[in-house]
Parts: sequence; structure tokens; C-alpha cells
Amino acid sequence: MSHQHPPGGEDHAPVPDLDEIEAICAVATPGPWFVRQLDDGHAMNLLAVSTVADTGRGERWPGFDHRELIAATLVQEPRYVDCGDARWDENAAFIAMAREAVPRLVQEVRRLRELLEAADVDTDR
Repeated sequence: MSHQHPPGGEDHAPVPDLDEIEAICAVATPGPWFVRQLDDGHAMNLLAVSTVADTGRGERWPGFDHRELIAATLVQEPRYVDCGDARWDENAAFIAMAREAVPRLVQEVRRLRELLEAADVDTDR
């Protein structure tokens, strides 16, 4: 799949390839996804995106199943995963939200495009 799109739209902004976006969503791990705060001796302050909701207990490995984790936005010690702007919580929330929001947005864009096409047909008469 290409991750570059030809220019188009206002100000030559890229026109999203909805089929490509939908295909990427379709093969990703099913949602919903949740933000989890975990901790253990190997990955202190692990902030992760997971298929299982956070319990609030900060489970330590092996008290959580690593197969439930989708992504990590912070592994503080050792510094495996860490972003320079310290937006670990915000990034994890964005990733978790995107799993359900992106497919809904694709459907909304398709719906709006259909409305525009129908309006164009009506004005051509």
C-alpha cells in the first residue's frame, strides 16, 4: 500500500485514499483499544495501548498478558520508548481513540462525498 497521496482539494492538500485507510483499519487488531498503565522490574512506568481496559492496579509482569498490548508510548526504565515532548498520555489516548474514530470518519467522508455527488447531479439538470 502506498502511503503517499496525489495532491488535490483546496490548497493542494492530499486527497485521502479512503480504500487504503479502510484496508489498513480492517487488518489492524480489532478494537476497542484502551490506555493502560503497567509497571514491572523490566519496564518501569509502562504506558501502553491495550485490547483490555486498565484496572487501575498498575499490574506488574507476569500479572498482565503481553499479547493484549498494541503499542507503548512510554517505557521509562530502561528508556526503550520515550518521546521528546513528554506527551505519553496524550499519544496513548490518541492511538486508542483512532482505532474506532478512523473507520467512523471514513464512513462519514464517504457519506458526504455521496451527498456532494448527488448535489452536483441535481445542478447539472
